[in-house]
Amino acid sequence: MKEDVLVQISKRIKEKRKELGITVQELADRASVSKGLISQIENSRTIPSLMVLIDIIGSLEIDLNVFFRDIKSSDEEALVLTKNSQEYESFEKEDAIGFMYKRIFSQSVNKGTVDIVLLELEPGANRPMVQTEAFEYKYMIAGDVEYDIADKTYSFSPGDSLLFDGRIPHTPRNAGNVNAVMLVIYFFESKES
Repeated sequence: MKEDVLVQISKRIKEKRKELGITVQELADRASVSKGLISQIENSRTIPSLMVLIDIIGSLEIDLNVFFRDIKSSDEEALVLTKNSQEYESFEKEDAIGFMYKRIFSQSVNKGTVDIVLLELEPGANRPMVQTEAFEYKYMIAGDVEYDIADKTYSFSPGDSLLFDGRIPHTPRNAGNVNAVMLVIYFFESKES
């Protein structure tokens, strides 16, 4: 299964859960998995096993065929992609207060996936340390950010950038008193050998 398809599946799980009006914990209870696993799946941080995925979809009260109906591989998409800023998709990540994400593109490239996101951090924004199954590139557009990666802190201002292995525990903090904005590019590697 290609990584861009996995991002679509993650997004669809979150959308269906919200349509049902249930929390991450309620979905986890229904599917007999942990709340953390549901959060990681919804945020494209982990890939569930086939049986867990089937249990989660069943817990969302949706037929498998309906769930997968509009999910497409990048092989079926155009080679040139464009998107107006009004079409950027806002999304949230669990336990992230003051983090405003907007997905610009998610596309399969050279047997991996590139997920391009704008992240806006309000003053005082916070979340616990996280890990992502991707290399992450950050480019500061506005504001000042301190980035905790493992046991070190790095400071960034507009024009600065950062590339690191997202499997290392990390989290950003707005170091100023105005919103900070950064371009984030996730590089998911293919799991196939």
